[in-house]
Amino acid sequence: MTTSLPILDQVLLVDDDDTTNFLNKRLLNEMKVAREVLVLKNGKEAIEYLSRTCGPDSKPGDKCPDLIFLDIKMPVMDGFSFLEEYQRRGLDSSDHVIIMMLTSSASFYDLERLKQYKKVKKHYSKALTRHDIQEVLQEFFSQKQK
Repeated sequence: MTTSLPILDQVLLVDDDDTTNFLNKRLLNEMKVAREVLVLKNGKEAIEYLSRTCGPDSKPGDKCPDLIFLDIKMPVMDGFSFLEEYQRRGLDSSDHVIIMMLTSSASFYDLERLKQYKKVKKHYSKALTRHDIQEVLQEFFSQKQK
């Protein structure tokens, strides 16, 4: 039994771990989840990218991701700093962007802290599984058929 899952325009992976990025990107591509899977290495790179493509200065044709998988612990700018900056710049006003947090060791404190960000819908352990991806698509994108 196969259910028809939507195809997203873009998924953004933000993680400093090359192995995790490789595995997650390969899985997303194998499952044909998105037309494009973009990998960035830290929150600062992601904020700069999103400011260009989703912010008020974006140009026609710029892609704002449908889905972001964001690591909590990264150098340069971690997941929480990213979320703070994302809100500060008003990037969270784009209603269609869904953010999922990735973690290799979620502390109770981190999980409680995530609840203050309305854009963060869930957290997943690294690396993503087929089940994780199917769950995200069915729960948050089932209306988006292309």
